[in-house]
Amino acid sequence: MQQLPLLSSEHKREDSGGRETGGRGAGSWSPHGDRMELPVITQPGLGVTTTTVTTITQTGGDWSTGLFEVCSDSSSCLVGTFVPCCLDLSLAHQFGECLCLPLLPGSTFAMRVGIRERFKIRGNVCEDWATVCFCYPLALCQMNREMKRRLKSQIYSVSTALECS
Repeated sequence: MQQLPLLSSEHKREDSGGRETGGRGAGSWSPHGDRMELPVITQPGLGVTTTTVTTITQTGGDWSTGLFEVCSDSSSCLVGTFVPCCLDLSLAHQFGECLCLPLLPGSTFAMRVGIRERFKIRGNVCEDWATVCFCYPLALCQMNREMKRRLKSQIYSVSTALECS
């Protein structure tokens, strides 16, 4: 479809210097004859932007602190000693579970196994069961310290790619 110019060549005016000027409306005159160039109304799209977020978590090895190293985190030690149920709730929240999880039987054992599996900590299910069964407050403190240390040491790498279309 061909567009007709808004002004024809007969409608050109002369300014005070004797130069021809076209109308200053929606477009401008082209130097190539009577064709009028239309203004750009929209900018071309930028394309698709892809953002990738990579999380690097320290994995492998043993527990970062021993079962009896309760003095390394005094707040966990105090809460675990006097109100271990509150530490269990906090641990469930850090682990990304429902706060009702600690009310279920065996949930602390399941969280300990989950932490060990998530961070690739050496050990086995029998050790986890014995630790939770016989040293419940100490196990909670150790699990809390582990979650704090492992999650604090996460490294985030963000990369953005732009694909023009």
